[in-house]
Amino acid sequence: MTAMNTTYAVVTPVRDEESYLPLTIESMVRQTILPQQWIIVNDGSKDGTASIIDEAARRHSWIRAVHRQDRGFRKWGAGIIEAFYDGFNQLACQDWDFMCKLDGDLSFEPDYFESAFKRFQQNSRIGIGGGVLYHHEDEKVVFEKHPVFHVRGGVKIYRRACWDAIDGLWVGPGSDTVDEVKANMLGWTTTSFTDLHLHHHRFTGASWGRWGGLVKDGKIDYVSGYHPLFLAAKSMVRLFRSPYLLCSFALVYGYVSAHLQRTPRVDDPKLIRYLRQQQLARLFGGQTIWK
Repeated sequence: MTAMNTTYAVVTPVRDEESYLPLTIESMVRQTILPQQWIIVNDGSKDGTASIIDEAARRHSWIRAVHRQDRGFRKWGAGIIEAFYDGFNQLACQDWDFMCKLDGDLSFEPDYFESAFKRFQQNSRIGIGGGVLYHHEDEKVVFEKHPVFHVRGGVKIYRRACWDAIDGLWVGPGSDTVDEVKANMLGWTTTSFTDLHLHHHRFTGASWGRWGGLVKDGKIDYVSGYHPLFLAAKSMVRLFRSPYLLCSFALVYGYVSAHLQRTPRVDDPKLIRYLRQQQLARLFGGQTIWK
């Protein structure tokens, strides 16, 4: 298989993205390798998102619109995955080699997917990959920081064999961590392609606000099974980032509140043990995926 004859499908859940979705559609239409099918799921948008999707589907036979009823609120954690599966389950293309969960607020180069597939070709053990996101702050380019093994949920590309091995996505908070940890536990490699850049017009956490986004991250860490020591270390590091104290307090508050509220955790003891072993190895200088 070469990059140019790779078969792939894309699913994009969106909610109220009329400002940026046209940019994502433009980027997809210009790709050197087009997907067999791209399903865009309108997750109950109240703005003009629905009409934008319908117009794209009329213009391009490989784009399909799926519309969901408005639930009346942003459903934390599970909402976007439920919307994703509403699209995924309607894929007519069943013989895909790769599948991408793509956000609807991104811009990227015409050869983005071609370049990504070449990276997968170079290493057959890469099960999940994708580019890195950046946004602009005060006219400066700012890249979103995260461990190299982590791929942002809105740009994840899954190799078919890896997708089947991890049995798809956990429908709940922390799915973007759970899939990668499980893939690594099963012997796959997950990695961000640091030389492939995508412009994130609505940067990660923007829809929740600074405080809300950090509290959400703390809750996700709890649901994913983070070791308390690792969470404490993560919070300590945040003490030295602006806004000082707020970041650390928000993370701990989210983690502890999720515990007190008995928020359901990922129901996979083996996965949580593996995750915590990796985190402890990171804290004490051992070999780990957490780089």
